[in-house]
Amino acid sequence: MIIPVKITEKAEAEIKNIMTTKNIPEDYFLRVGVKGGGCGGMAYALGFDKPKEDDQQVEIAGIPVLIEKKHFMFLMGMVIDFFDGEEARGFTFVNPDIPKRHDQ
Repeated sequence: MIIPVKITEKAEAEIKNIMTTKNIPEDYFLRVGVKGGGCGGMAYALGFDKPKEDDQQVEIAGIPVLIEKKHFMFLMGMVIDFFDGEEARGFTFVNPDIPKRHDQ
């Protein structure tokens, strides 16, 4: 099976930390998906959930992951990372195939 996303070591550690410290039930998976566009394009989503009928179940870096079949094409090549800086903290979705704009 093709796994559309990668999870960096920092993101893996933070996801596993959340699963432990927030007492996520063992029958829940990490759900990776997209939310509809609008002006800004796609918004990416992470959360914990039980499997649903249209989900693909994969394991990434030892983490059980759910992805809706219709989201696969939007997630191909995406890398989930975790940023922990002085002013901001959180998960980021990076597509290494898309060059960054110079004004970002």
